[in-house]
Amino acid sequence: MARAFLIVLDSVGCGGAPDAAEFCDAGANTLAHIAQACADGRADTGRSGALRMPNLDALGLGAAVKLASGVEAPGLGAAPAGLWGAATEVSRGKDTPSGHWELAGVPVPWDWTYFPTEGPAFAPDLVAEVCRLAGTDGILGNCHASGVPIIAAHCEAHLRSGWPICYTSADSVFQIAAHEEVFGLDRLLKLCEGLAPTLHAMRVGRVIARPFTGSCGDFRRTANRRDYAIAPPAPTLLDWVAGQGRMTHAVGKIGDIFSMRGIKALHKGKSDAELFEHLVRLGVDAQPGSLTFANFVEFDSLYGHPRDVAGYARALEWFDANLPRFLASLGPGDLALFTADHGNDPTFPGTEHTRERVPVIGHGLGMRPIGLRAFADVGASVAAHLGVRAAAPGDSFL
Repeated sequence: MARAFLIVLDSVGCGGAPDAAEFCDAGANTLAHIAQACADGRADTGRSGALRMPNLDALGLGAAVKLASGVEAPGLGAAPAGLWGAATEVSRGKDTPSGHWELAGVPVPWDWTYFPTEGPAFAPDLVAEVCRLAGTDGILGNCHASGVPIIAAHCEAHLRSGWPICYTSADSVFQIAAHEEVFGLDRLLKLCEGLAPTLHAMRVGRVIARPFTGSCGDFRRTANRRDYAIAPPAPTLLDWVAGQGRMTHAVGKIGDIFSMRGIKALHKGKSDAELFEHLVRLGVDAQPGSLTFANFVEFDSLYGHPRDVAGYARALEWFDANLPRFLASLGPGDLALFTADHGNDPTFPGTEHTRERVPVIGHGLGMRPIGLRAFADVGASVAAHLGVRAAAPGDSFL
């Protein structure tokens, strides 16, 4: 019985979203701009020359970028030998839950709540609830910020007072950073878990625990991040497959994004490199008729938000160089789809996600152009491949 592998390269967008201007993201194009920076010699830290992704490009990555945005990505553009196209999001967000849920067949039916950019981000009653749960007299931060700079700014006060560092972004998110030893990892996770129902009732998408260790002059965020996401509003692809008695594997933060709904086995790791080893193993071991749903987050978290173009290029090349190991593990009839949930153009102003179309690249069905599709078509297509009824919007491109 055929298997399916749905693999999200977090934030690897390809431009061209028709409503990008509404999100102040007109012209953003994560893949094309990284490729151009590489071609221009502006991404040579730890690597050099044109962007090298021959394996995904052979399946149709460069063709997908041009289809989505009308832009040619230097170094990409081989004649496609796989399934290739691009997808457009309809949910009113450019965030992780919106992208993943819609890929899994469930567009977000509401508008997310976002926090104000001017003045304190969080209302006094919400701050009071954080303090009650944390057992502190106050919080630090209370603003829009990127994670590393706000930890640097408030590290000493955090270690001295024990107050959690609370911040938000252009996404619908409430983030709490705290030192694993001084504040306590278990205490941080309990705080985020306790706060999540209040924020979910407000239609805030996620509460994120952001633990760090080390000294203020030499701290590092750890792999113990946890996302407490609002549950999907309807059954998703994972539920459809699990409901038919099939095995479902979640790799990386998929478990957090879907609140463990429809997930029978969870495979976590401290890095994308560890997650890739899970993916290769599942390519060998995953059961007939199963779904493996994976997220590789470091493109977004380590390189997109910090606007590290060379680092993003290195990560893309690392993934592509390792891809043949995974593809060699697949059997006849298996389908592997590679896509993304949004963009995070590291050449773009700011530090936030960018509203973009995403590539949809497939291995296992031969050369098959699918054109411009909706995100929900991805879930419908995986369901069709597995012979499972898709109980949501979306049309199979198979």
